[in-house]
Amino acid sequence: MKAVILAAGEGVRMRPLTIETPKPLLKVAGKAFIDHIFENLPQEVTEVIFVVKYRADKIKEHCGNNFHGRTIRYVEGSDKGNAYSFLNAREFFSDGERVMIIYGDELPSKQEFADCLAHDHAWLCYQVADPTKSGIATIDERGKILEVVEKPENPKSDWAATGLMVANASIFNYTPVQHRNGEYYLTSMMDQFCRDYAVMAVRGAPGRPQLTTPDDLAKLDKLYFEA
Repeated sequence: MKAVILAAGEGVRMRPLTIETPKPLLKVAGKAFIDHIFENLPQEVTEVIFVVKYRADKIKEHCGNNFHGRTIRYVEGSDKGNAYSFLNAREFFSDGERVMIIYGDELPSKQEFADCLAHDHAWLCYQVADPTKSGIATIDERGKILEVVEKPENPKSDWAATGLMVANASIFNYTPVQHRNGEYYLTSMMDQFCRDYAVMAVRGAPGRPQLTTPDDLAKLDKLYFEA
């Protein structure tokens, strides 16, 4: 199975930490986000495609062509948002092939990875304090995701659909929809995918802070050291 890690963004809200360091290489509990991700990746994932752009040389230097026993490939991201960055990884997948999608600043646990892989299609979700800052999922009584709206003005829930998804290569066939802020988010493609496929919400452990600022990173670091 192949995974796509989206690691192209500038991490503007994390400045000044990201002026010299791409966000996926920021450290939590002494290790880069990328290291945590690879330590928890399920064994089914044997190849990882990094989508890189900002400070790409540093990510390539950190991971090389083989990292934690996985084959590593790289593709350049887009300035139009993470949806178009993701689409640049299309060439590595055949029709119907399963695809795991991970944001480079996510920290899924081994159990959360396993829970997502237990479904044909899944999306890791967490409850958040401020739903206007995230992609928010509407989930039915069976746990199926009905829709996801990025940074909604009037949220329908407080469940944020985060940066860990399991889909199939049909996801590459959807056209990104421009958000009112001008960005093209991958959530707009996954929202369309959720309408055509049964995508199950995997509910993550409570207490996870939203990661948008250096203060949030400090809180996350503290949680890891206290765990």
